[in-house]
Amino acid sequence: MPHNLIDQYCEKHTTPPSPLLAELLRETHLKTLAPQMASGHLQGALLRFLSRMIQPTTVLEIGSFTGYATLCLLEGLAPNGTIHTIEVNQELGYLIRKYIDRAEATNQIQLHIGDAKKIIPTLETSYDLVFIDAGKMHYPQYYDLVIDRVNPGGYILADNVLWDGKVIRKEKDRDSEILDFFNKKIHQDPRVENILLPIRDGLMLARKLS
Repeated sequence: MPHNLIDQYCEKHTTPPSPLLAELLRETHLKTLAPQMASGHLQGALLRFLSRMIQPTTVLEIGSFTGYATLCLLEGLAPNGTIHTIEVNQELGYLIRKYIDRAEATNQIQLHIGDAKKIIPTLETSYDLVFIDAGKMHYPQYYDLVIDRVNPGGYILADNVLWDGKVIRKEKDRDSEILDFFNKKIHQDPRVENILLPIRDGLMLARKLS
């Protein structure tokens, strides 16, 4: 069966998103040039499940886009927990803030606009959960910036790590080369255990051992 039909079947048999998430996704399609960058129904549901299982007190999201994944991660946040979410595109700030307000989460979600590589070192905290979904060229650097600040037993998630299947091609473009390097980097890191899931465009999960 074609992969897109499998995806449709999976979505059909997955708990639907909340009305707020559905509204955010619709507005994302109406107001952005690349709405497919939003996590969407299936992956959003997985992020919500993972967050509810982990119940993180501190979350770092690198790459907010319009905030869909942010609100999914919010649903499992521990009481008095905090999400730091970073978005490089300042033009998306109004949309992210709109839905943070709509979710009544202004005390739980701190939005940072700018270059994550510069912002992360200024955030003086450690994390139970990190979600990387920003510029693919910088994935290895993002990992190096956060790994020592992930609490033992904490998790790092990274999106789009299969890059439309291009990571397994002999002839790779630059993004594919970087993501293949990133996947190998995590898999060979003795500080973590990992699983690469073929959901959507590939989701890497790494759990810090100590």
